[in-house]
Amino acid sequence: MPVIPAQAEGDRHGPSRGAPVFVARGLCKSYGAGDAAVHALRDLDLDIAVGEFVVLLGPSGSGKSTLLNILGGLDAPTAGRAAWRDHELAGADEAALTVYRREHVGFVFQFYNLIPSLTARENVALVAEIARRPMRPEEALGMVGLSHRLDRFPGQLSGGEQQRVAVARAIVKRPDALLCDEPTGALDAETGRLVLAAIARANREVGATTVVITHNTAIAGMADRVLRMAGGRVVAAEANPRRRAPEELAW
Repeated sequence: MPVIPAQAEGDRHGPSRGAPVFVARGLCKSYGAGDAAVHALRDLDLDIAVGEFVVLLGPSGSGKSTLLNILGGLDAPTAGRAAWRDHELAGADEAALTVYRREHVGFVFQFYNLIPSLTARENVALVAEIARRPMRPEEALGMVGLSHRLDRFPGQLSGGEQQRVAVARAIVKRPDALLCDEPTGALDAETGRLVLAAIARANREVGATTVVITHNTAIAGMADRVLRMAGGRVVAAEANPRRRAPEELAW
């Protein structure tokens, strides 16, 4: 799979900390055809640096989830190029994308999708069993502050605890990329900050390049860069001079 080179002049959407790990050029995604076509992404260019923490902001329909799904190998673009390191994502077949997702990407969604008949430890172990270099499930759950909940079933956990189990499940494989779609959308502020702390720790200690989609502008303070989307494009970008800790955020 060919490497897509970074732009010679650097990232078009703000400074980055190092070499780009995600690269998109002229990325387009449409659903439907003709007059009924919906254009989710329009000629989008983007670089994300290795180890970077990026927050994507924008209204519903701005293309945030579509972009995240393409970067995560869950969806394919209609046109343009998308790559992770030397993995060409645009045009890759499902077998290649499956390997990419399994070996390199951890996902966290708004809804936890835990298996109710398995304990927290067992939910995390399912991913550890298919990973190349996993942590122990107990280690991943310890990173999200749930060492005392290892053998609880999802029905015995609060919503915030279930979401932290979902974060542990995503990071147990030591992913190169951690992609999070509204991870605090169903949580109150106090619980949401605990989940964000778990994600920030994974970015810091596991080294996962992290992208978080949110409607909550307060979360932008914990990012290296904030990208604002509208109409299927990145329309503004800002680098934070200092990343705020989750406990500093208020909403």
